[in-house]
Amino acid sequence: MTQRSDVALLLTGNELMSGDTVDSNSSRIALALGERKIAVGKKITVGDDPSLLGQSLRDLCCDARVVIINGGLGPTEDDLTADVVSDVSGAALVTHPKAVAHLEDWCARRGLDLNASNLKQALLPEGAELVANPIGSAVGFTLEVGGALVITTPGVPSELTAMLPEICERIAARVGGGTAYIRRLQTFGIGESTIQELVNEHSATWPDGVTLGFRSGLPQLELKLHVDDKAMIPDRDKAEALLQELIGDHIIGHDDDQLAMALQRALIESQMTVTTAESCTGGLIASLITREAGSSQVFGSGFITYANTGKNRILGVPKATLVKHGAVSEPVVLAMLEGALAKSQSDIGIAVSGIAGPGGGSDDKPVGTVWVAWGTDKNHRAIRLQVPGSRERFQVLVAAIGLDLMRRQVRRLPPIPHYIDRFVYRPA
Repeated sequence: MTQRSDVALLLTGNELMSGDTVDSNSSRIALALGERKIAVGKKITVGDDPSLLGQSLRDLCCDARVVIINGGLGPTEDDLTADVVSDVSGAALVTHPKAVAHLEDWCARRGLDLNASNLKQALLPEGAELVANPIGSAVGFTLEVGGALVITTPGVPSELTAMLPEICERIAARVGGGTAYIRRLQTFGIGESTIQELVNEHSATWPDGVTLGFRSGLPQLELKLHVDDKAMIPDRDKAEALLQELIGDHIIGHDDDQLAMALQRALIESQMTVTTAESCTGGLIASLITREAGSSQVFGSGFITYANTGKNRILGVPKATLVKHGAVSEPVVLAMLEGALAKSQSDIGIAVSGIAGPGGGSDDKPVGTVWVAWGTDKNHRAIRLQVPGSRERFQVLVAAIGLDLMRRQVRRLPPIPHYIDRFVYRPA
């Protein structure tokens, strides 16, 4: 007889099957469980089809000790999770008093009336235990089905994230597990193959028992240093020290740190403030800076000057400079930076002007061209880059590069990192 796996996932929603929504929740769940040494053995994704959902749930309850259903707890007709669990388990749907109380409180705090659609979320299989949802209207619930513990969760990522600590506790109580001692490092501007090669070259000094893992993203790359025993944490620390020695200027922080937070820390330590002058990124750099708590300590104002009139009237870029060189040029971004620094009275700034696409390019300034100027009034630089890809990718990377270039200047790191070479414009 095949041994049951610890955990299986059942994701539901037509939006997942059509591609309208990209599944990120299974990754959230797996990472959270992984920190407790609990593995996900199987994942199934199906649309909003009661028959398929029911059969998938029956199969997974035979395969795993715990089945997590993600999605389908909302107030609309295509939210089928409670109905399917009721059908498979044979437990009738009943109004759950605690679920009703949660809905009443949720609506009252928002000044909403509790209507029939909302109350659908309180119809749960008889005998179900609630899993608290501190953010949304739909509570989760658990129920024993065919020898497996079924745990239902909402599809909204922020709600799932808030519920995961309790969910992991319940799963650990069921299947056991342990503690994985993981150190997460956030990096920018270096690829996993390059890091792995550097580590391989220093394998003689890499501590035994420390596993290096990678999690790619845009624009950052996450490194994970993993040991299985608390006694090995000093070895994990040695591995981190080696990485700091090898790629230290690319390590921007730990855990969920973003580039903007890395810049903020550097600015606070140096008692500096920052400003932005953006054209092609449309305020994204300023948005990333202010997304971080504490940004008011370092950021007072930024400028979005998409049109030439704005560059001239707001930042004082001379009309003659715009006419002679065009908006996407070194003289213009330097003038944008000068104007932003003067108007904001900030210590350091960034100015960007480019062609995000898909149209608007020319032979001498193709789509993906961007000029970046950064620095202080006394110490600044400008560089022309060519950033390929979609409009969104262009904006994300230009914003990230801009944040990193300022971080490097404040930290007195090498000002032009090696990754810039990949983006430097080279005429055909």
